Amino acid sequence: MPPSFDWQRWPETEQFLGKAVCSALGANAFASDLDRRMAAETSTRITDWIDHLVLNDRPGLVEELGRLGYERTSEPYGVNAPTFRHPGGLFPALAVCPATKGGPQVSSLALKVESIAAFSQANQLGLTILGYPIGPYRFAKVEVMGAETTLIVIERRGYLGFEPFPSSWAREGWMAPHSSRDAMAAREIWQARRRHFTDDAEGFDVTEEVLGQMLERAGSRDLACHLVFEVERDYWESRNTAARVQRRRQDRLGLGWANHDHHTFRCSRRFFPRVISIFERLGFSLRELFHAGKDAGWGAQVLEHPTTGIVIFADLDLAPEEAEDNFARKSLPDLPRPNTVGLWVGLHGESILDAGMHHLEAQFDFDALRSDLRNEAGIETMKPFSDFPFLRQAFTQGERWPVQPHRLNRLREIGWIDDAQHARFLEEGAIGSHLENLQRREGFKGFNQKAVSAILAETDPRRH
Repeated sequence: MPPSFDWQRWPETEQFLGKAVCSALGANAFASDLDRRMAAETSTRITDWIDHLVLNDRPGLVEELGRLGYERTSEPYGVNAPTFRHPGGLFPALAVCPATKGGPQVSSLALKVESIAAFSQANQLGLTILGYPIGPYRFAKVEVMGAETTLIVIERRGYLGFEPFPSSWAREGWMAPHSSRDAMAAREIWQARRRHFTDDAEGFDVTEEVLGQMLERAGSRDLACHLVFEVERDYWESRNTAARVQRRRQDRLGLGWANHDHHTFRCSRRFFPRVISIFERLGFSLRELFHAGKDAGWGAQVLEHPTTGIVIFADLDLAPEEAEDNFARKSLPDLPRPNTVGLWVGLHGESILDAGMHHLEAQFDFDALRSDLRNEAGIETMKPFSDFPFLRQAFTQGERWPVQPHRLNRLREIGWIDDAQHARFLEEGAIGSHLENLQRREGFKGFNQKAVSAILAETDPRRH
């Protein structure tokens, strides 16, 4: 069994970083205005876009970071500039540089975006980008007259360091002139793959073969992981109106989906181990097994990628007696009657194949997003299923997808739906996907198991 995870809250760490960010915004007029525009135009908080801060050293700072839960890493920021990451909470990385006399508290604030070029275009900046296209780490400095704190915009692809031309990648051959071309080709291999199959077993065989080709072409497993999830987000977005609306809002500032929190895949019991195996080949580690007791009717394996930071929520149906099992490694037979996840897969297919993700959860200003989506696009949000000071979550109203007749016929044949449900799903379709509105506080990395059970029941296709 994977180890247990008991994610803590870190209010003092949040307070420390909040003061540092306020100091940085006060020392850079463009960053301060960007903070205001993010709130007004995208319903997001600038703190959720920060990749790292560079702090000027002062007596006792390193010891204070240790008390706040930060640990020193092996990736230096520069000469005599150690870096720190927080393994227990969702906080930006920190670098500590030798202080200059009279310098600001924060030397640099670095924002993560999907594309620096898009950010530069959206904000009319004319930025000069360091690092090769589709490279592991790219950055550009935003020149602001009179700013004491430097604003940097960055892209990351499967790399935790701070070098646009990392020596480790060069030694392994991933910095050759054709590297960008190979990365683009690898992405297209995954994007162009066939997703629709009559037989799901054949679908997994083909998908695993395509993944092998993609990994070989990308050269780096971490880079391949980044590219795969770019494609998966694009596919999900193409099938969800709320996602497209919010993506357009975030692209007003050239941000993309760099505020993603986790990606949710719904899976059948039979093929669940093969889904997990695909993710492990991309470098994911198994985090907590997730269920809400014997009566919940579902379970999930949470996975996290150590380099890209991508988190997956992989859902499946569970019987009461299976709740305590290590279901990630076990192929399970179909239940006599499906629960919410099993019926969704029966209606729409496997998330890793034709259905795509059930939802993407990204980090927002919770109340602002609900209001702005309603006012700007008429998109309603369901009742929150987590509403704590440190964790707030809600789905947008579900996107209804048409259901293929052959799927409905099979479900009726095996007794999972009756004639009336068959007719209704055929005429009206069934709820397929959502955008999830999430706001975290105090660095909390976990999830609310009881609340997830409630929202799974609420989104059961039979209730709509």
